[in-house]
Amino acid sequence: MAKKQKLEHSELAGEFTDDGVTVLVDIFRTAGSNGDWTMEVVTQAEDLIQWDEPFATDREAFDEFLAVVARDGIRSFLDDDEPSVH
Repeated sequence: MAKKQKLEHSELAGEFTDDGVTVLVDIFRTAGSNGDWTMEVVTQAEDLIQWDEPFATDREAFDEFLAVVARDGIRSFLDDDEPSVH
């Protein structure tokens, strides 16, 4: 049985609230690595939105999240009936 990888979570990760909607922004990479960062958004209904492409820095990942919220609104994470991939 393979060991579960330990993850390092960005200090930028956490709950984000806008327009009365709160989501969890999770930005992480394998602990102890200098690898790229992965970003996921979890809604209050526990829907998971994942980005296909990794980010070179945790700041780039968070800036992408903020850009989506500014462009499409935070409710864009709630509108899909199917799992979303960015």
